[in-house]
Amino acid sequence: MPRTPFADHAVVLTGASSGIGRHLALQLAEQGAKLVLASRGQERLGAVALACRERGAEAEAVATDVADEAACKALVERAVARFGRIDVLINNAGRTMWSLFEEMKTLDPFRRLMEINYLGSVYCTYYALPHLKRSRGRIVAVSSLTGKTGVPTRSGYAASKHAMVGFFDTLRIELLGSGISVTVACPDFVATETRARAFGADGRPIGTSPVQEGRIMSAEVCARRILRGAARRRRELVMSRRGKLGLWLKLIAPGLVDRIALAAIRRGR
Repeated sequence: MPRTPFADHAVVLTGASSGIGRHLALQLAEQGAKLVLASRGQERLGAVALACRERGAEAEAVATDVADEAACKALVERAVARFGRIDVLINNAGRTMWSLFEEMKTLDPFRRLMEINYLGSVYCTYYALPHLKRSRGRIVAVSSLTGKTGVPTRSGYAASKHAMVGFFDTLRIELLGSGISVTVACPDFVATETRARAFGADGRPIGTSPVQEGRIMSAEVCARRILRGAARRRRELVMSRRGKLGLWLKLIAPGLVDRIALAAIRRGR
């Protein structure tokens, strides 16, 4: 496999202004990809686009709220207008939550998580699909290990990520023979600011991460593994030994996995 498998590929990347998305953008830029970067925060997104251009890539920043179907359609149209095609769509935009379900004071975060994490991916994929068919391209869905198993304090997030996994697993089957690959990435905990922006029990960002960020995978490493898997057109990426072991144990001892998950949250992992 070439060291720059995404050279000259037109890539649409959501959630590009921070965390995993930022590192995906920078690493794609270093490979010579043509980038259309999307996020709600225009200022931070612009800074990422500038950093990509400084690495020699063509990069355009498009302020986009993926919960808005019309905005997703406009994002795809902008990408096609700029580069004439779409070779790769990376659905990375996402939010999370951190509260036991019974302690929630409002259920609005459950709606928002579905709109952003699940429907945002559906909208972008729907409008990009005809272009991806023409290029025999790649779809990447950045889900989570929480999309494969329940995690306490993340019920709404787990629901939205399970929905993502179910949708993209089904789409992969529907697209057999089309030349399009569908890669679902399921990272474990990754050191990003996502948890500080997590919806709390009152529906507002909790402000600080409840996880010991220094003990978990970096966003840079996570992005590198996602791109390597996408380049190889892998169907699924479970990105930690703990995750792989947990999913295997879930098949034979699901009750044990439940207790391990609860203990991990109580330890701040």
